[in-house]
Amino acid sequence: MNNSKEFLAIVNAELKENTPSWDNLLKLILKHFECATGTLHFLDKASLLQLQSQVGIPEFLIPKLSTIPIGKGMAGIAAERRKPVEMCNLQTDDSGVARPSAKDTKVEGSLAAPLMYNDNLYGTIGIAKPVPYDFTETEMDLLMQIGELISKKLS
Repeated sequence: MNNSKEFLAIVNAELKENTPSWDNLLKLILKHFECATGTLHFLDKASLLQLQSQVGIPEFLIPKLSTIPIGKGMAGIAAERRKPVEMCNLQTDDSGVARPSAKDTKVEGSLAAPLMYNDNLYGTIGIAKPVPYDFTETEMDLLMQIGELISKKLS
């Protein structure tokens, strides 16, 4: 696994493209974090999170997560709070943070982070593992830094 500084340089290089491949970028991020599934949502003019890219999400769930209101589900709450939302095991969570259909992804350790730059929200990124997992502060900080790089590209 690359160290954080090296990985951020790789992400930045991907984002230098005129039109970055969001799918390739998401796959790169998932590989770095050793995650099986991920989503990238961008905020639209109506303040809704619109799915831009996904990896590993079952086809039947795509309609349920293609548009997410702020404050709903992990991505929506991360956007609302403007900070990461982490869950060790989405399958056993009863906090109400994860939407009921999220359990259909079969993921357990999950992390959603807002895409932020200059105090502006641009969307969210979510990553997840198929096993229970507590993401570290270092991992959450790295995902926030990746989110800032993506947001700079979108701004």
